[in-house]
Amino acid sequence: MRFLGNIEGKLDGKGRVFLPSVFRKVLSSAGEERLILRMDVFQSCLTLYPESVWNAQVDTLRRSLNRYNASHQQIFRQFVADAEEVVLDGNGRFLISRRNLQKAHIDQAVRFIGMDDTIEIWSADAAESPFMEAEEFGKALQELMKDGGALPF
Repeated sequence: MRFLGNIEGKLDGKGRVFLPSVFRKVLSSAGEERLILRMDVFQSCLTLYPESVWNAQVDTLRRSLNRYNASHQQIFRQFVADAEEVVLDGNGRFLISRRNLQKAHIDQAVRFIGMDDTIEIWSADAAESPFMEAEEFGKALQELMKDGGALPF
């Protein structure tokens, strides 16, 4: 399952937004019906997980943590407690809670960014902040790929 794209959207008066059709098609072809939404760990955006991806993330996190370590329990609790199940209506819309809208500083216009197996939802005002300048991106990618990670062209 691969989500690609940078697509604009708009909330309605009730806080609902259409999941872009290109993303709905990916979900449908993968047989995914349930989605999980939570605030991103690093950025001021929301992350939408297909249920299978969410479950794999939770399983990986749980395996990395010790249940009998108080700090580990706090990390796990915070990760899962901030999550909400999202249900698409018959038109492909879903509700973003007021709490999540406030956390992500989303007013009305949003931008969906496909991030491989998840979808980020940004305030349209902040949608440029997750990106590097072109020159910086090129240098960073070159550095990452120089030691045997080169793509076959």
